[in-house]
Amino acid sequence: MAKKIFMKGNEVIAEAAIQADCRFYAGYPITPQNEIPEYMSWRMEDAGGVFIQAESELAAINMVYGASAAGARAMTSSSSPGISLMQETVSYLCGAELPSVLVNMQRGGPGLGNISGSQADYFQTVKGGGHGDYKLLVYAPYNLQELWDLTMLAFDKADEYRNPVMILGDGILGQMMEPFYQTPYIKPGLPEKTWALTGCGGRSPNVIKSGEGSGSCVRDPNVIKSLYMGEGELEFRNSVLQEKYRKMKEDEVRFEMFGTEDAETIVVAFGTAARIAFSAVKKLRSEGSRLGFFRPISLFPFPEKELASLANPKRRFVTIELNAGQMVEDVRLAVNGKSEVLFYGRTGGAIMTPEEIYEELNLLSVVNS
Repeated sequence: MAKKIFMKGNEVIAEAAIQADCRFYAGYPITPQNEIPEYMSWRMEDAGGVFIQAESELAAINMVYGASAAGARAMTSSSSPGISLMQETVSYLCGAELPSVLVNMQRGGPGLGNISGSQADYFQTVKGGGHGDYKLLVYAPYNLQELWDLTMLAFDKADEYRNPVMILGDGILGQMMEPFYQTPYIKPGLPEKTWALTGCGGRSPNVIKSGEGSGSCVRDPNVIKSLYMGEGELEFRNSVLQEKYRKMKEDEVRFEMFGTEDAETIVVAFGTAARIAFSAVKKLRSEGSRLGFFRPISLFPFPEKELASLANPKRRFVTIELNAGQMVEDVRLAVNGKSEVLFYGRTGGAIMTPEEIYEELNLLSVVNS
């Protein structure tokens, strides 16, 4: 039976990655995620893997590209400015269909900003911070149990779809400590990575039957690239990728609802903002206010159909975020004019309190009653 233990959020991610067979980590220090590379620096050696403190974020993400191309479960982590530096190679990873796990423990911005928690990287992560038509699977945990569970899931989904997966956290989640269940990792049945660059003598079902002597090929050579110069080649590659993203939208939507059946107002929030807002919603509901709560867990794919099904002219939505208003745009698109959508947020690493949200929602209920 799984036991409950007490750890810091960043360390939870690192240990969950190790348990999920991550055997390559490259990263560069930046607050507030430094405990991840610090933990990996000793734990990866114990696990028989490779830890590299790279000379920069650019180097780290490109090392992940190489390790993934060789078939390893590979991961990097950073915080907002560092993730910005990685964007070109994130696009390359998607174009080359290389599985990997990226962790962003967001900090206040823009620029160097500060080291407080923020959610201002939503656009960058969900809409694509690099060039080209690509998507990441994006998970937004809101407690340490989800940090553990979703990190493990991220490695499986990365391999299943041959696509990078982002864990979008923030400085609060990374630095907080709370008990959680260290559930065991159970690896699903996944296809062998016959596409990986394991050396021409590697195992593959596509075996060349002639010339199997020393130093000869026992499989066809593999090619991993994102450069397609032939007539129509790149358009075809994009059609393949877009079909994959459509499948993600069908099969990978994750969300949580509370009290939406009779709600006149539904609060929508993710990550740390959801954790704060949920406390206020529960208190107001216990006092008789007809409030509901909706939490996207996957930011891509976004639970647009589920939100759309809740929209009607007699119901309003309030999106609460630790930014100037980013996810609210996706909420409005999902609702599609059927309900009023309002927004409340704090910027620059400022953190709202449950009491603050309580007052805002209570005022809204009084004004609109």
